[in-house]
Amino acid sequence: MHVREWTTREAGREAVSLVPESLDDLWHLTYVIEPGDLVSGDTHRRIQRNEEHMRDTGGEREHMHVTLEVEDVDFHKFSNRLRVGGTIVDCSREDQLGLHHTLNLEEHDTIEIEKIWQPDQRERIEEAEEATDQPTVAIATVAEGEAHVHTVAQYGVEEYVSLTSTTGKGEYTGGREELFEELADALGHLDADAIILAGPGFTKQDALEHIQAHPEVTETVSVVDTSAAGGRGVHEVLKRGAVADVRRETRIAEESAAIDELTDRMAGDGAAAYGIDAVETATEYGAVENLLILDERLRQERAGEGDWALDVNELIQQVERQGGDITVFSHEFQPGEQLRNLGGVAALLRYPIE
Repeated sequence: MHVREWTTREAGREAVSLVPESLDDLWHLTYVIEPGDLVSGDTHRRIQRNEEHMRDTGGEREHMHVTLEVEDVDFHKFSNRLRVGGTIVDCSREDQLGLHHTLNLEEHDTIEIEKIWQPDQRERIEEAEEATDQPTVAIATVAEGEAHVHTVAQYGVEEYVSLTSTTGKGEYTGGREELFEELADALGHLDADAIILAGPGFTKQDALEHIQAHPEVTETVSVVDTSAAGGRGVHEVLKRGAVADVRRETRIAEESAAIDELTDRMAGDGAAAYGIDAVETATEYGAVENLLILDERLRQERAGEGDWALDVNELIQQVERQGGDITVFSHEFQPGEQLRNLGGVAALLRYPIE
């Protein structure tokens, strides 16, 4: 994300002009832009012509710059866009004021967001800006008869390709070789900056020999031992910090480690809390070391659509005043699913609370 300028406005509001440079950046904005915010950008809008001498053609698309008072935000990762809907409050054409419009934001569009910023929202923008130069990472997991390639993004892990083949000795060797060649070809087309090859036993070493026949891929490959391929293998790679070695600030690795630490503490010394009531109590004691909160739940509570009896912004600010950290989890990845099952909020504590 490229941040161009921060500007102070009245009533405690600030505006930031920025350019999302990746799908990750658009995803980050999903959890920054909220109902009531002002979002400005260039767009095209269909204008009805009412002049009597013109034949009605159903309207003509006209380029204009608009400012919307936001009503809803929707992230479309499969079409590489963020849809921001709302009412036009400023526009070069006065006859469009008060009408509803949707900004379809894509990579490299320049936009301005004006709002009262919460500390974690500013931090999210800063993290997205710092992450711009991080390398893209792919995780290839291999076991006998199967191979999977997942791409790592800040909004989660996605399966790029899944391959299966009859493998074994003797007459089945050809199928095994074909599987490794298909894997090497898929990695070559992916054009990742770094590839982590993982899996159980020696199978991945055999696969590596085929991958090494592609010089443009070989230089980017590192090897990690895991007990399984597929989703389980990916989780192990993340938990062991292999991705963090390549992308030092990988969001998913942080979430995976945090949720594992939470479950370890829940089964061990009890220095953990989950569910809003327990977390609120721990915060009142000043015991929260790291507040873990699900992005979709955070957005829901801020929009007034949740059922928590407290102000989520006040909770976050109280934890920060006490020196605690805030980790916002993505609902797109497995640790976020685990956190959702715990009520969407949990905390690593400085000490157990009875």
